Formats: sequence, C-alpha cells, structure tokens
Amino acid sequence: MSDTTENKATDSVDEISAVIASLGARRIPDGGEGVERIARLALEASGRPLEIDWLSTDGMGEGLPEAVPLLIDRRQGGKISTLRDEIERYRINPERRKGTARVTTLRAFVELVNRHKDDGSAVFARTEWPGPGLTAVIDYHTLDNAPRHGEHRIYYPYPVTQEFEAWINNNGKGLSQADFAEFLEERAPDLAEPTEIEIDKYTKLFKTRVASPNEVFDLARGLSVRVDMKVANHVKIQSGESQLVFNEQHTNDKGEPIVVPGLFILQVPAFIDGEAVRIPVRLRYRVKGGDIMWAYALYQWEQVLRERVKLDLEQVEFDTKLPVFEGTPEARA
Repeated sequence: MSDTTENKATDSVDEISAVIASLGARRIPDGGEGVERIARLALEASGRPLEIDWLSTDGMGEGLPEAVPLLIDRRQGGKISTLRDEIERYRINPERRKGTARVTTLRAFVELVNRHKDDGSAVFARTEWPGPGLTAVIDYHTLDNAPRHGEHRIYYPYPVTQEFEAWINNNGKGLSQADFAEFLEERAPDLAEPTEIEIDKYTKLFKTRVASPNEVFDLARGLSVRVDMKVANHVKIQSGESQLVFNEQHTNDKGEPIVVPGLFILQVPAFIDGEAVRIPVRLRYRVKGGDIMWAYALYQWEQVLRERVKLDLEQVEFDTKLPVFEGTPEARA
C-alpha cells in the first residue's frame, strides 16, 4: 500500500472515531443515517465491502425497536455482526435505572421511594419471622400490564434491637439458677406494668396472676442469694403462681418461700427506631433432685412482630400512595 493510501486509510479511521464520538456526545445513533455513515467511513478506511442492513423485529415480542442494525462483511462470506457493542461504548447516561438501595430506617425507605417512584411502582412486605422487610420495586409492571424489568429496588430489612435480640436468643432455653437470676436482673428495665386489659385477658387465659416488674425483680434477687441451695419443696398456690422452698446449704433449715409468678409483661422496641411492642412472658422451671432449671417463653411473639410490620406497611401505603402487598416480588428479569 502506498503512503498516500495508508494516509487516506488513517484519516478515514480517525474520521470514524470522530463521527462516533460526536454522535455520542449528542445521542446514540438510533436511525439509518448515523449507522450507515459509520459503515461508509469504515468501508473507505479498510477497502472491505461492508454493508448495513436493518432487521425487522416484527413478531419477536414486546420491548424491541421496530428494526435493529446489522453489519454484513461480504469478504467473510456475509458474516453478520451487530453494532450494539460499538454504539454502547459511547453511551453518556445509563440505559435505565437498576440496582438495589439498602436503607436502615423506615423513614429513609419512604423518602427514597417517594424520590424515585412512578405510576407503576409497588411495595412488597415480608411480614414473617425471620427476616421481615420491605421491598419497593420502582420499575414494577405498569397498571395496564405492560412488562418492565423490575431491576430498580429499595430494600429495608428490619433491624432487630439488642434488647429484643437478647430475649429471643434465650427464649425457651434452659438456664441455671445463677444464669437466670443474672439475666432477669440485667433485663429488668425491659419489664412493664400490666394494663387492666392485659391482667384480665391473661389471668383468664393462663389461670395465673400477672406479675409487676418489682415482683419479677424481687424474684431475681431472691434467686441470686440462693444460688447454692437445693429446692426442698415446690407447690402451686391458688393464684396460679408457684412457691419454692429452699434448704439452707449447711444447716438444712427451710428458708422463706419464694413466690414465682406465672407471667409478666415485656415491653421493648423490637426494631431499631420502631415503636415498642408488648409481649407476655411465661415463666417455667423444672426441679430434679433438688436442682432447678429455669426457662421462659415469649407468648406468640412472632405474631406480635408480624402485626407491627403490618402497621408499618399501612403507614408506608399512606405516605407513598403506592399499592402494597404482603409477599415477595417476582425475580428480576
């Protein structure tokens, strides 16, 4: 090839790049004029017979342009390739919004949803334990059933408080007297006075008296000073509570009985920055050979949390004016 030919080819290649760059600075070439100009310059630069043809997408389903450009190389037996990759190199802005934003408060969830939502957006809620959370699908399918990608999402996983996590971790677990007494003393601030409605409801349901926080704290202190003592006797009294009588370790004299309430009320925020929930807690113990093991059971606590999430979902519906659903959205397209 002569110097003149080489220079001409080099100039043409430079012109191709300049044309593509200038097109990219304004828009991606989406019609025949821009694409054919690129192909024509490429032909001049290489001397190879390249052609642009347009393939109709009629009958291929929704979401496609009317036709797509193809590059045909006659020198290679009519090899066909697309121009998409070359065009995408010069895209200035993303093709569409996608990705999942993860927020840490319900307020942030609402504010971010309101920032990005459109008429087709929707909110889904997982209300069951474990893993309750809210997911907003910004580009959800439209109201007239037009499909969309569902790739732009906002997710709020409910963060559990340390206080409630401590109660969950020991729920139903057998504890020694020392460990149980220590746990009750540490968690005393989480206890609440029962309301008249709660007293009436749970007294009838469990046939036992509902204890006040002071009574539970007295139990914890009474147990802590009798850690090394054996249980001499344990009986259930008329109120539904239990009485424990301990033997003094060295003298074997019977001490004063300790009253064990059958139930008390827990009041803690289950989720960070959330409202407090109230959960009945049943006390249980097992005596064997003078030794005693303690346990407690959070009554229907999963249902209490579910109701808390459902209340939040109603608030989200009001604040965002979007449809809300219990469940999970379809997998991403």
